[in-house]
Amino acid sequence: MKAWWQRHCDGILQQLPADRLLALDLFRGITITAMILVNNPGSWVHIYAPLRHAEWHGWTPTDLIFPFFIYIVGVSMQLSLSKQQRSRPAQLLSGSLRSLKLIALGLMLALAYYNLRDPNFDWVEQRLLVLRYPGVLQRIGVVYFISLLLVLVLAWRGRLLSALLLCGVYLLAMFGLTYQDDAGNSYRGLLEYGNNFAAWLDHRLLGPNHLLYRSATPFSFDPEGLWSTLPAISSCLAGVLTAQYLQQPGALTSKIKTLLLFGVAAVLLAELWHGWLPINKALWTPSFVLLSTGYAWLVLALSLWLCDIRGYRRWTAPFVVFGANAILFFVAAGLVARLLGMIPIGTTVLQPWLYRSWFQPFFGNELGSLMFALCFLLLAYLAMYGCYRKGWIWKV
Repeated sequence: MKAWWQRHCDGILQQLPADRLLALDLFRGITITAMILVNNPGSWVHIYAPLRHAEWHGWTPTDLIFPFFIYIVGVSMQLSLSKQQRSRPAQLLSGSLRSLKLIALGLMLALAYYNLRDPNFDWVEQRLLVLRYPGVLQRIGVVYFISLLLVLVLAWRGRLLSALLLCGVYLLAMFGLTYQDDAGNSYRGLLEYGNNFAAWLDHRLLGPNHLLYRSATPFSFDPEGLWSTLPAISSCLAGVLTAQYLQQPGALTSKIKTLLLFGVAAVLLAELWHGWLPINKALWTPSFVLLSTGYAWLVLALSLWLCDIRGYRRWTAPFVVFGANAILFFVAAGLVARLLGMIPIGTTVLQPWLYRSWFQPFFGNELGSLMFALCFLLLAYLAMYGCYRKGWIWKV
Protein backbone atom coordinates (compact mmCIF):
# COMPACT_ATOMS: atom_id res chain seq x y z
CA MET A 1 0.00 0.00 0.00
CA LYS A 2 2.79 2.41 0.91
CA ALA A 3 4.68 1.67 -2.30
CA TRP A 4 1.49 2.21 -4.35
CA TRP A 5 0.83 5.55 -2.66
CA GLN A 6 4.39 6.70 -3.30
CA ARG A 7 4.11 5.80 -6.99
CA HIS A 8 0.73 7.54 -7.13
CA CYS A 9 2.14 10.76 -5.64
CA ASP A 10 5.32 10.67 -7.72
CA GLY A 11 3.27 10.29 -10.89
CA ILE A 12 1.27 13.39 -9.99
CA LEU A 13 4.35 15.52 -9.31
CA GLN A 14 6.08 14.36 -12.49
CA GLN A 15 3.32 15.96 -14.56
CA LEU A 16 4.09 19.41 -13.14
CA PRO A 17 6.07 21.76 -15.41
CA ALA A 18 9.69 22.22 -14.31
CA ASP A 19 9.23 25.95 -13.62
CA ARG A 20 6.06 25.47 -11.56
CA LEU A 21 6.09 26.90 -8.02
CA LEU A 22 5.04 23.85 -6.02
CA ALA A 23 4.53 25.84 -2.83
CA LEU A 24 1.85 27.93 -4.55
CA ASP A 25 0.14 24.82 -5.95
CA LEU A 26 0.15 23.37 -2.44
CA PHE A 27 -1.29 26.56 -0.95
CA ARG A 28 -4.00 26.73 -3.62
CA GLY A 29 -4.82 23.05 -3.20
CA ILE A 30 -5.12 23.27 0.57
CA THR A 31 -7.32 26.36 0.24
CA ILE A 32 -9.77 24.92 -2.29
CA THR A 33 -9.88 21.62 -0.36
CA ALA A 34 -10.76 23.49 2.82
CA MET A 35 -13.39 25.52 0.94
CA ILE A 36 -15.14 22.40 -0.35
CA LEU A 37 -14.85 20.72 3.07
CA VAL A 38 -16.64 23.51 4.93
CA ASN A 39 -19.22 23.96 2.14
CA ASN A 40 -20.42 20.36 2.25
CA PRO A 41 -21.14 19.16 5.80
CA GLY A 42 -23.58 16.38 6.42
CA SER A 43 -25.71 18.77 8.45
CA TRP A 44 -25.53 22.56 8.70
CA VAL A 45 -26.83 22.26 12.26
CA HIS A 46 -24.08 19.93 13.48
CA ILE A 47 -20.71 21.50 12.61
CA TYR A 48 -17.54 21.77 14.68
CA ALA A 49 -16.89 25.39 15.68
CA PRO A 50 -13.67 25.88 13.63
CA LEU A 51 -15.60 24.84 10.50
CA ARG A 52 -18.19 27.59 10.98
CA HIS A 53 -17.91 31.24 10.00
CA ALA A 54 -17.85 33.75 12.85
CA GLU A 55 -21.36 34.96 13.57
CA TRP A 56 -20.30 38.59 13.09
CA HIS A 57 -17.18 40.23 14.56
CA GLY A 58 -14.19 37.97 15.13
CA TRP A 59 -12.94 35.10 13.03
CA THR A 60 -12.53 31.34 12.74
CA PRO A 61 -10.16 29.33 10.50
CA THR A 62 -13.03 29.03 8.02
CA ASP A 63 -13.10 32.81 7.60
CA LEU A 64 -9.53 32.72 6.24
CA ILE A 65 -10.32 30.42 3.31
CA PHE A 66 -11.84 32.92 0.88
CA PRO A 67 -9.25 35.69 1.45
CA PHE A 68 -6.53 33.08 0.98
CA PHE A 69 -8.00 32.29 -2.42
CA ILE A 70 -8.16 35.99 -3.32
CA TYR A 71 -4.54 36.39 -2.21
CA ILE A 72 -3.50 33.39 -4.33
CA VAL A 73 -5.25 34.97 -7.34
CA GLY A 74 -2.91 37.94 -6.89
CA VAL A 75 0.21 35.78 -6.60
CA SER A 76 -0.78 33.77 -9.68
CA MET A 77 -1.58 36.91 -11.65
CA GLN A 78 1.87 38.39 -11.13
CA LEU A 79 3.67 35.12 -11.90
CA SER A 80 1.59 34.64 -15.06
CA LEU A 81 1.99 38.20 -16.35
CA SER A 82 5.75 38.10 -15.86
CA LYS A 83 5.95 35.08 -18.20
CA GLN A 84 3.69 36.46 -20.93
CA GLN A 85 5.02 38.24 -24.00
CA ARG A 86 1.68 39.70 -25.04
CA SER A 87 0.86 43.39 -25.25
CA ARG A 88 -1.10 45.13 -22.52
CA PRO A 89 -4.28 45.40 -24.63
CA ALA A 90 -4.10 41.65 -25.29
CA GLN A 91 -3.58 40.93 -21.59
CA LEU A 92 -6.47 43.21 -20.70
CA LEU A 93 -8.77 41.54 -23.24
CA SER A 94 -7.85 38.08 -21.96
CA GLY A 95 -8.36 39.20 -18.37
CA SER A 96 -11.73 40.78 -19.19
CA LEU A 97 -12.97 37.54 -20.74
CA ARG A 98 -11.74 35.56 -17.75
CA SER A 99 -13.52 37.89 -15.37
CA LEU A 100 -16.79 37.64 -17.32
CA LYS A 101 -16.54 33.84 -17.37
CA LEU A 102 -16.07 33.73 -13.60
CA ILE A 103 -19.08 36.00 -13.05
CA ALA A 104 -21.19 33.93 -15.46
CA LEU A 105 -20.20 30.69 -13.69
CA GLY A 106 -21.14 32.19 -10.35
CA LEU A 107 -24.57 33.23 -11.60
CA MET A 108 -25.05 29.82 -13.19
CA LEU A 109 -24.37 28.15 -9.85
CA ALA A 110 -26.87 30.46 -8.17
CA LEU A 111 -29.53 29.43 -10.68
CA ALA A 112 -28.75 25.70 -10.61
CA TYR A 113 -31.59 24.52 -8.40
CA TYR A 114 -35.04 23.07 -8.91
CA ASN A 115 -37.37 21.84 -6.17
CA LEU A 116 -38.38 18.42 -7.48
CA ARG A 117 -40.52 17.74 -4.41
CA ASP A 118 -42.84 20.68 -5.02
CA PRO A 119 -45.11 20.33 -8.09
CA ASN A 120 -45.96 24.03 -7.78
CA PHE A 121 -42.32 25.17 -7.82
CA ASP A 122 -41.89 28.01 -10.31
CA TRP A 123 -38.20 28.27 -11.26
CA VAL A 124 -38.64 31.68 -12.89
CA GLU A 125 -40.50 33.22 -9.96
CA GLN A 126 -38.67 31.47 -7.14
CA ARG A 127 -35.16 31.35 -8.58
CA LEU A 128 -34.52 33.57 -11.59
CA LEU A 129 -36.39 36.67 -10.43
CA VAL A 130 -34.84 36.46 -6.94
CA LEU A 131 -31.36 35.58 -8.20
CA ARG A 132 -28.61 36.38 -5.72
CA TYR A 133 -26.32 38.69 -7.69
CA PRO A 134 -23.14 38.57 -5.54
CA GLY A 135 -21.22 35.38 -4.82
CA VAL A 136 -17.79 33.84 -4.45
CA LEU A 137 -17.00 33.50 -8.15
CA GLN A 138 -18.57 36.88 -8.92
CA ARG A 139 -16.31 38.55 -6.36
CA ILE A 140 -13.24 36.74 -7.70
CA GLY A 141 -14.14 37.90 -11.21
CA VAL A 142 -14.56 41.55 -10.22
CA VAL A 143 -11.49 41.58 -7.96
CA TYR A 144 -9.39 39.90 -10.65
CA PHE A 145 -10.36 42.44 -13.32
CA ILE A 146 -9.79 45.56 -11.21
CA SER A 147 -6.53 44.18 -9.83
CA LEU A 148 -5.37 43.39 -13.36
CA LEU A 149 -6.07 46.97 -14.43
CA LEU A 150 -3.99 48.30 -11.57
CA VAL A 151 -1.17 45.82 -12.14
CA LEU A 152 -0.93 46.65 -15.84
CA VAL A 153 -0.56 50.40 -15.29
CA LEU A 154 1.25 50.68 -11.95
CA ALA A 155 4.67 49.70 -10.62
CA TRP A 156 5.05 48.16 -7.17
CA ARG A 157 4.81 51.47 -5.30
CA GLY A 158 1.59 52.34 -7.10
CA ARG A 159 0.17 48.91 -6.34
CA LEU A 160 1.03 49.25 -2.65
CA LEU A 161 -0.45 52.74 -2.53
CA SER A 162 -3.61 51.52 -4.31
CA ALA A 163 -4.07 48.75 -1.74
CA LEU A 164 -3.79 51.25 1.10
CA LEU A 165 -6.02 53.82 -0.60
CA LEU A 166 -8.76 51.27 -1.26
CA CYS A 167 -8.85 50.42 2.43
CA GLY A 168 -8.78 54.12 3.31
CA VAL A 169 -11.68 54.99 1.00
CA TYR A 170 -13.61 52.03 2.38
CA LEU A 171 -13.15 53.30 5.94
CA LEU A 172 -14.03 56.89 5.06
CA ALA A 173 -17.40 55.79 3.74
CA MET A 174 -18.07 53.26 6.50
CA PHE A 175 -17.43 55.79 9.27
CA GLY A 176 -18.03 59.13 7.56
CA LEU A 177 -21.13 58.87 5.37
CA THR A 178 -24.66 59.24 6.72
CA TYR A 179 -27.40 56.94 5.40
CA GLN A 180 -31.11 56.51 6.09
CA ASP A 181 -33.56 53.64 6.37
CA ASP A 182 -37.07 53.58 4.91
CA ALA A 183 -38.48 55.22 8.04
CA GLY A 184 -36.16 58.21 7.70
CA ASN A 185 -33.86 57.28 10.57
CA SER A 186 -30.27 58.40 9.98
CA TYR A 187 -27.15 56.39 10.83
CA ARG A 188 -23.41 56.82 10.54
CA GLY A 189 -20.32 54.93 11.58
CA LEU A 190 -22.03 51.66 12.54
CA LEU A 191 -20.64 48.17 11.92
CA GLU A 192 -23.72 46.25 13.03
CA TYR A 193 -25.35 43.23 11.40
CA GLY A 194 -27.69 44.74 8.81
CA ASN A 195 -26.85 48.29 9.79
CA ASN A 196 -23.73 49.71 8.20
CA PHE A 197 -22.91 51.68 5.07
CA ALA A 198 -21.99 48.55 3.06
CA ALA A 199 -25.36 46.94 3.92
CA TRP A 200 -27.22 50.13 3.03
CA LEU A 201 -25.49 50.28 -0.35
CA ASP A 202 -26.30 46.63 -1.14
CA HIS A 203 -29.90 47.13 -0.04
CA ARG A 204 -30.37 50.24 -2.19
CA LEU A 205 -28.49 49.26 -5.34
CA LEU A 206 -29.03 45.50 -5.58
CA GLY A 207 -32.31 45.11 -3.74
CA PRO A 208 -33.23 42.82 -0.82
CA ASN A 209 -34.41 39.98 -3.08
CA HIS A 210 -30.97 39.62 -4.67
CA LEU A 211 -28.86 39.41 -1.51
CA LEU A 212 -27.92 36.50 0.73
CA TYR A 213 -29.18 38.00 3.99
CA ARG A 214 -32.41 39.42 2.63
CA SER A 215 -34.20 39.32 5.99
CA ALA A 216 -31.57 41.39 7.84
CA THR A 217 -32.85 44.66 9.30
CA PRO A 218 -32.91 47.52 8.69
CA PHE A 219 -30.90 46.68 5.55
CA SER A 220 -30.48 43.45 3.65
CA PHE A 221 -26.88 42.76 2.70
CA ASP A 222 -24.48 40.28 1.19
CA PRO A 223 -21.07 39.12 2.49
CA GLU A 224 -19.80 39.40 -1.10
CA GLY A 225 -21.48 42.76 -1.57
CA LEU A 226 -20.43 45.93 -3.38
CA TRP A 227 -18.53 48.10 -0.93
CA SER A 228 -16.61 45.30 0.76
CA THR A 229 -15.14 44.45 -2.65
CA LEU A 230 -12.77 47.42 -2.30
CA PRO A 231 -10.67 45.95 0.54
CA ALA A 232 -10.93 42.53 -1.16
CA ILE A 233 -8.99 44.07 -4.05
CA SER A 234 -6.35 45.05 -1.49
CA SER A 235 -6.11 41.37 -0.49
CA CYS A 236 -5.44 40.47 -4.12
CA LEU A 237 -2.84 43.22 -4.51
CA ALA A 238 -1.09 41.86 -1.41
CA GLY A 239 -0.66 38.62 -3.33
CA VAL A 240 0.70 40.51 -6.34
CA LEU A 241 3.25 42.32 -4.19
CA THR A 242 4.27 39.06 -2.52
CA ALA A 243 4.94 37.46 -5.90
CA GLN A 244 6.97 40.48 -6.96
CA TYR A 245 9.08 40.15 -3.83
CA LEU A 246 9.67 36.45 -4.44
CA GLN A 247 10.77 37.21 -8.01
CA GLN A 248 13.51 39.56 -6.84
CA PRO A 249 17.11 38.29 -6.64
CA GLY A 250 18.11 36.90 -3.27
CA ALA A 251 18.28 33.75 -1.20
CA LEU A 252 14.98 31.93 -0.71
CA THR A 253 15.73 31.32 2.98
CA SER A 254 16.01 35.06 3.54
CA LYS A 255 12.69 35.67 1.77
CA ILE A 256 11.00 32.99 3.84
CA LYS A 257 12.24 34.65 7.02
CA THR A 258 10.91 37.99 5.80
CA LEU A 259 7.49 36.47 5.03
CA LEU A 260 7.42 34.93 8.50
CA LEU A 261 8.36 38.24 10.13
CA PHE A 262 5.78 40.20 8.17
CA GLY A 263 3.18 37.50 8.78
CA VAL A 264 3.58 37.51 12.55
CA ALA A 265 3.64 41.33 12.65
CA ALA A 266 0.48 41.60 10.50
CA VAL A 267 -1.46 39.12 12.63
CA LEU A 268 -0.47 40.85 15.87
CA LEU A 269 -1.31 44.30 14.50
CA ALA A 270 -4.67 43.06 13.22
CA GLU A 271 -5.55 41.61 16.61
CA LEU A 272 -4.58 44.89 18.29
CA TRP A 273 -6.59 46.83 15.70
CA HIS A 274 -9.57 44.58 16.36
CA GLY A 275 -10.35 46.59 19.50
CA TRP A 276 -11.09 49.66 17.37
CA LEU A 277 -11.88 48.21 13.96
CA PRO A 278 -13.37 44.73 14.37
CA ILE A 279 -12.07 41.85 12.28
CA ASN A 280 -15.10 40.98 10.19
CA LYS A 281 -15.12 38.73 7.14
CA ALA A 282 -18.63 39.67 5.98
CA LEU A 283 -17.61 43.36 5.91
CA TRP A 284 -14.03 42.53 4.78
CA THR A 285 -12.75 45.23 7.12
CA PRO A 286 -9.14 46.39 6.64
CA SER A 287 -8.25 44.69 9.93
CA PHE A 288 -9.53 41.48 8.34
CA VAL A 289 -7.38 42.19 5.27
CA LEU A 290 -4.34 42.58 7.52
CA LEU A 291 -5.13 39.44 9.52
CA SER A 292 -5.82 37.19 6.51
CA THR A 293 -2.81 38.54 4.60
CA GLY A 294 -0.62 37.92 7.63
CA TYR A 295 -1.74 34.31 7.84
CA ALA A 296 -1.34 33.95 4.07
CA TRP A 297 2.29 35.06 4.41
CA LEU A 298 2.80 32.50 7.16
CA VAL A 299 1.22 29.65 5.19
CA LEU A 300 3.16 30.52 2.03
CA ALA A 301 6.41 30.76 3.99
CA LEU A 302 5.77 27.35 5.57
CA SER A 303 4.92 25.88 2.15
CA LEU A 304 8.13 27.26 0.63
CA TRP A 305 10.19 25.93 3.52
CA LEU A 306 8.64 22.44 3.33
CA CYS A 307 8.74 22.12 -0.47
CA ASP A 308 11.86 24.02 -1.52
CA ILE A 309 14.13 24.02 1.53
CA ARG A 310 13.38 20.68 3.18
CA GLY A 311 12.33 18.93 -0.02
CA TYR A 312 9.16 17.37 1.46
CA ARG A 313 7.25 17.16 -1.80
CA ARG A 314 5.49 13.80 -2.07
CA TRP A 315 2.77 14.57 0.50
CA THR A 316 1.69 17.63 -1.51
CA ALA A 317 0.46 15.54 -4.47
CA PRO A 318 -3.26 15.24 -3.53
CA PHE A 319 -3.45 18.99 -2.97
CA VAL A 320 -1.76 19.59 -6.34
CA VAL A 321 -4.56 17.57 -7.98
CA PHE A 322 -7.23 19.75 -6.35
CA GLY A 323 -5.33 23.00 -6.88
CA ALA A 324 -4.57 22.37 -10.57
CA ASN A 325 -8.30 22.39 -11.36
CA ALA A 326 -9.51 24.71 -8.60
CA ILE A 327 -12.31 26.40 -10.55
CA LEU A 328 -13.56 23.13 -12.04
CA PHE A 329 -13.42 21.58 -8.57
CA PHE A 330 -15.42 24.44 -7.06
CA VAL A 331 -18.07 24.51 -9.80
CA ALA A 332 -18.45 20.71 -10.02
CA ALA A 333 -18.66 20.38 -6.23
CA GLY A 334 -21.30 23.10 -6.16
CA LEU A 335 -23.39 21.36 -8.82
CA VAL A 336 -23.13 17.96 -7.11
CA ALA A 337 -24.09 19.50 -3.77
CA ARG A 338 -27.16 21.06 -5.39
CA LEU A 339 -28.13 17.72 -6.91
CA LEU A 340 -27.86 16.07 -3.49
CA GLY A 341 -30.25 18.72 -2.23
CA MET A 342 -32.72 18.19 -5.09
CA ILE A 343 -33.12 14.41 -5.55
CA PRO A 344 -36.20 13.25 -3.55
CA ILE A 345 -35.89 10.34 -1.11
CA GLY A 346 -39.16 9.67 0.68
CA THR A 347 -40.14 12.80 2.56
CA THR A 348 -36.71 14.39 2.27
CA VAL A 349 -33.88 14.73 -0.27
CA LEU A 350 -30.72 12.70 -0.83
CA GLN A 351 -28.15 14.71 1.16
CA PRO A 352 -29.89 14.75 4.58
CA TRP A 353 -31.09 11.18 3.98
CA LEU A 354 -27.51 9.99 3.52
CA TYR A 355 -26.40 11.84 6.64
CA ARG A 356 -29.22 10.61 8.86
CA SER A 357 -29.20 7.05 7.52
CA TRP A 358 -25.47 6.34 7.41
CA PHE A 359 -23.21 8.95 8.94
CA GLN A 360 -25.12 10.17 12.00
CA PRO A 361 -25.94 6.67 13.35
CA PHE A 362 -22.32 5.49 13.05
CA PHE A 363 -20.39 8.63 14.02
CA GLY A 364 -22.77 10.90 15.91
CA ASN A 365 -23.80 14.45 15.10
CA GLU A 366 -20.71 16.61 14.53
CA LEU A 367 -18.31 13.80 13.61
CA GLY A 368 -20.90 12.31 11.26
CA SER A 369 -21.29 15.67 9.57
CA LEU A 370 -17.52 15.93 9.16
CA MET A 371 -17.24 12.37 7.85
CA PHE A 372 -19.88 13.15 5.23
CA ALA A 373 -17.76 16.10 4.06
CA LEU A 374 -14.61 13.95 4.01
CA CYS A 375 -16.35 11.27 1.93
CA PHE A 376 -17.52 14.00 -0.43
CA LEU A 377 -13.87 15.08 -0.75
CA LEU A 378 -12.67 11.52 -1.34
CA LEU A 379 -15.10 10.99 -4.22
CA ALA A 380 -14.20 14.41 -5.58
CA TYR A 381 -10.52 13.47 -5.47
CA LEU A 382 -11.14 10.41 -7.62
CA ALA A 383 -12.88 12.58 -10.22
CA MET A 384 -10.27 15.36 -10.11
CA TYR A 385 -7.42 12.85 -10.30
CA GLY A 386 -8.98 11.35 -13.42
CA CYS A 387 -9.01 14.81 -14.99
CA TYR A 388 -5.46 15.54 -13.88
CA ARG A 389 -4.11 12.23 -15.18
CA LYS A 390 -5.64 12.86 -18.61
CA GLY A 391 -4.36 16.45 -18.65
CA TRP A 392 -7.85 17.95 -18.52
CA ILE A 393 -7.13 21.30 -16.85
CA TRP A 394 -10.01 23.74 -17.07
CA LYS A 395 -8.60 27.24 -17.46
CA VAL A 396 -11.26 29.93 -17.24
